[in-house]
Amino acid sequence: MNIIFMGTPDFAVTCLERLIDEKYSVCAVFTQPDKKTGRKQIVTPPPVKLAAEKNGIPVFQPNSLKTNEAADIIKRFCPDLIVVAAYGKILPEEILNLPEYGCINVHASLLPKYRGAAPIQRAVLNGEKETGVCIMQMDKGLDTGDVIYSEKTEIGINETSDDLFKRLSFIGAKSLVKAISLIESGRAVHIKQTGEPTYAAMIDKSICVIDWNKSAFEIHNKIRALQSKPAALTYIKNKEIKIHKSVLSNREGCEPGAVISNRGVLTVSCGDGKCIDILEVQPVGKKKMDIKSFLSGNKIPIDYKLGKAE
Repeated sequence: MNIIFMGTPDFAVTCLERLIDEKYSVCAVFTQPDKKTGRKQIVTPPPVKLAAEKNGIPVFQPNSLKTNEAADIIKRFCPDLIVVAAYGKILPEEILNLPEYGCINVHASLLPKYRGAAPIQRAVLNGEKETGVCIMQMDKGLDTGDVIYSEKTEIGINETSDDLFKRLSFIGAKSLVKAISLIESGRAVHIKQTGEPTYAAMIDKSICVIDWNKSAFEIHNKIRALQSKPAALTYIKNKEIKIHKSVLSNREGCEPGAVISNRGVLTVSCGDGKCIDILEVQPVGKKKMDIKSFLSGNKIPIDYKLGKAE
């Protein structure tokens, strides 16, 4: 089977490498254009581009798929199937209809829940206990196509979106090859999505500031969902502090945002009278550090209230 692969981040790399390991013929790769990243704004290729070039696969990085140029490139390779995994671009209907077996997408949720751009982070943010991966036959809607194969997995109480991202990339890669096997053998069953759909909107910095009036569980979920980008944040002594790691505490709280322990961990009271332990932080302009290192250079008194900038 002749396959064109479309993807961009590390999640997609795991899927691409699994196809290569399984000896599928990946004839071309489409990925996002190189972008400036980091504080020094260095032009950086996407992880999928590096993986493709390492394996000698032609790479294409169009700014848009809505041009005749993109469709003409795809036609030139005569793909039997297009595989999409976290590509970041919507495929026009013309491209969806080009391959004999159409286009399939590796989506990191249990559809129809969390259609859209950020299913992993949104699932953690909302405190979901389980998620999974669906291999979906793409249509012109936003993640509305029939499901060919799916697999569930539990989400740990302290599992971050970064942790879950890595786990789901392997589950997705395994599910992908199973789905392609079903397609090749003519045994693929297309199951319509049922139930109330939800949408996983892109994560932006507008949701990063912690509201200490929220419950401990909600705040803990925000911290683990936004790790390590863009990262949940609060203010301590008028300085912005990113919080990268926390756990739920068994201590009883008092006023929302108040520090009730500053020995070894920073225990903070939340709006429901429960607490979280902050374990890893990052002051502006500095690297991540464990809370012990932070507290050794920053004295945070008991009853001090974390919150917005003064």
